[in-house]
Amino acid sequence: MTDMTDTTAAPPLVGQSVPRVEDERLLRGAGRFVDDIRLPDELHVAFLRSPHAHARVTSIDTSAAVTSPGVVAVYDGDSLVGVVEPLVNIEEVRVPPGLVEGVAPTVKIQPMPPLAHDEVNYVGQPMAMVVAESRYLAEDAVELITVDYEPLPVVIDPEAALEDGAPLALLEADDNIGVHAKMGTGDMEAALANAHIVLEETFASQRYVPSPMETRGIVATVDPYSRRLTVWSNTQTPHRVRDHIAHAIGLSTDDVTVTAPDVGGGFGQKGILIVEEILIPYAAHALGRTVRWQADRTENLTADTHAREQIHHLTVAADSEGRLLGVRDRCITAMGCRNVVGLVVAYNALVHLTGAYRVPAQDLEVFGALTNTMFTTPYRGAGRPEAALAMERAMDRLALRLGKEPAEVRRINLLTEEDMPYFSGLLDRRGLPQEIDSGDYVKMLDVVEEMIDVPAFRKEQQRLRSVGVHRGLGLGMYIEMSGLGPFESARATVLPSGTVRVSTGAPSQGQGHATTFVQVAADALGVPMADIRLVGGDTQALPYGVGTIASRAMVTAGNAIDMASRELRSQIALAAAGLHGVDPSDVVIDDGKVLVTGAQPMTLAELVRALTKSPSDDPSAGLSAHAYFKPPNYATSSGLHAAVVDVDVATGATTIHDYVVVHEAGNIVNPAIADGQIIGGAVQGIGGALLEHMKYDANGQPSTGTYMDYLLPTIETTPQIRLGEVFYPTPTNRLGVKGLGEGGAVGPQAAIANAVEDALREYDVVIHSTPVNPDHIRRLLRDAVAPTPAEGQ
Repeated sequence: MTDMTDTTAAPPLVGQSVPRVEDERLLRGAGRFVDDIRLPDELHVAFLRSPHAHARVTSIDTSAAVTSPGVVAVYDGDSLVGVVEPLVNIEEVRVPPGLVEGVAPTVKIQPMPPLAHDEVNYVGQPMAMVVAESRYLAEDAVELITVDYEPLPVVIDPEAALEDGAPLALLEADDNIGVHAKMGTGDMEAALANAHIVLEETFASQRYVPSPMETRGIVATVDPYSRRLTVWSNTQTPHRVRDHIAHAIGLSTDDVTVTAPDVGGGFGQKGILIVEEILIPYAAHALGRTVRWQADRTENLTADTHAREQIHHLTVAADSEGRLLGVRDRCITAMGCRNVVGLVVAYNALVHLTGAYRVPAQDLEVFGALTNTMFTTPYRGAGRPEAALAMERAMDRLALRLGKEPAEVRRINLLTEEDMPYFSGLLDRRGLPQEIDSGDYVKMLDVVEEMIDVPAFRKEQQRLRSVGVHRGLGLGMYIEMSGLGPFESARATVLPSGTVRVSTGAPSQGQGHATTFVQVAADALGVPMADIRLVGGDTQALPYGVGTIASRAMVTAGNAIDMASRELRSQIALAAAGLHGVDPSDVVIDDGKVLVTGAQPMTLAELVRALTKSPSDDPSAGLSAHAYFKPPNYATSSGLHAAVVDVDVATGATTIHDYVVVHEAGNIVNPAIADGQIIGGAVQGIGGALLEHMKYDANGQPSTGTYMDYLLPTIETTPQIRLGEVFYPTPTNRLGVKGLGEGGAVGPQAAIANAVEDALREYDVVIHSTPVNPDHIRRLLRDAVAPTPAEGQ
């Protein structure tokens, strides 16, 4: 009889577009978000936030707030010194030994005080916390707090912050450098000396905000008997939140439980802790009451983490055919008021810069500049969109210098399947040699060119120009080293009802885990999806985990679930074999039934009941399996975006005429969900390319702090996105999967910026920065030389 542990055959569920099982519940309004968790006798929090970008706090008076109606407690910064530990996102600022030895980066540890008490460093920094019987009463009391400030010099521009004599953004710091790293490979000087063309350009990505539909929120309550703290947080990393809470307020991690309920988007913003996530549990523990806080939209835009804002000063050396000989980059990334995430974004940008291209020599350097703005952290792509914008803009500028089609210059530099595995000569974020495990980027280009029909496009472009229509084509290529370690865990357990509970440390923020993870488990177990219940992001159900960040969930948690489920299947077979006196190889599990030759089929519930009546010592102890997956290497996914745009030179408005994404992410567990992830990411990237911009004035005041001024993509700006795929399963894990959650957001800025410049070629404008909004385009056109009228006009 077939060995039921044999999983080499093509699985029946993985690879199918199974409808998302969570959608029915969510669409009925039966979701359970932080705001849906209501407990008796709740208290609510409002924060006093700094109106200054930089100032000394000379005094703060909370006495009127303390006596305000409904107020239970008021905390200021001085009251928490020595009581609540300053916040350091320790996992992000840690530097792997390999990078310490091979790169010797500067990574400054700059703890964030729970509440500012002597200095404020950005507008929106929390200074006092009011706990009251309602949010309204808390907000009223905040208005009664008086603060005396001594304004200090402000630095907003990251390049200006690095100049000699620049004002310090943080008085305790020696300078405005939060991180610094320099690395390279090959001989850059020889590349420059031998080059036919040396291209020098500067490209910049603007600051913008993840802006999830559900803002950050947290509810904390204390068991009156055990004093254990239970927290519901819409975090991406519940285990890290648990550990930080316990450390900050002096509890054992055993006495803190963190659960992520349904989460309305995270995009990286909820993967990094801010002080509010420590303060709410502290207040609950100190007061012995349930305490809740949910950011309003202004808090989300101005006082939660920002992202992007990088400047790349590029030097590109190439031969007469356009083959890359070397790339030099001096990158400046704006970190905001403190170094919160170490090398995560800055180093990601460096190691993904040349991406899918064969580049013999690289000379790369990054500075993380401190400014008097909200701190920046990873946002869907985490350094890759910024790097892709810079490199892909350079590739188009190089093609223009050579008089070649941009796709042609890319083609002769792209890596192919024969190059894999490819070692760039750099060190990756783990401090190990950077290895691209699989892929064929020329094939990806072939698919894009076929979908767009580039020769036909160029003919049509010329025809349209003759009648005054400015249409352009742009490409945006990228790779993404996905599946960040160090591990993820999973447990699979047969419950007395026969249901299999699968627990994972990776919670969902809308990715469809309750479908895709269950597809993996069902295949491994031989159990219907309906008989499996997924529990994600609950520290009580699973004591160790990392979370859903960095396009890692399917690679790490998916493989951990596969491992635990296959082990549980073996345990079920062994238990059934013992009951029937047969060899485990004679047991088959199919569609949730346990089949043994000569015996009646058993459900899992019947098996559990039979085991409880068995005379063996501990018959049911084995029906639970725990597994850890530790990725041996990154699984490198990739994509190529192509944008066709029309630019109205009278108004500066850009309309996307066509948009194509060809992506590669190994084996796809659920194609429909994967497509949704790619399209969703692309829409966010389009917002960054055309609309979104978190601006500060010279005094550090946010000028786009509401949705009246901070523009998001809508149905009017979002085109019909056409998708194509190529498949190169990764050898780094049994499922052959790669991460794809971020990839859709990486290519749009590059593709659209290139397309806009192509559309305006006759004006000889250069797109150096995003967003390419109407104001940006009109400024470029005002400064441009008027084109020669097209023939026939």
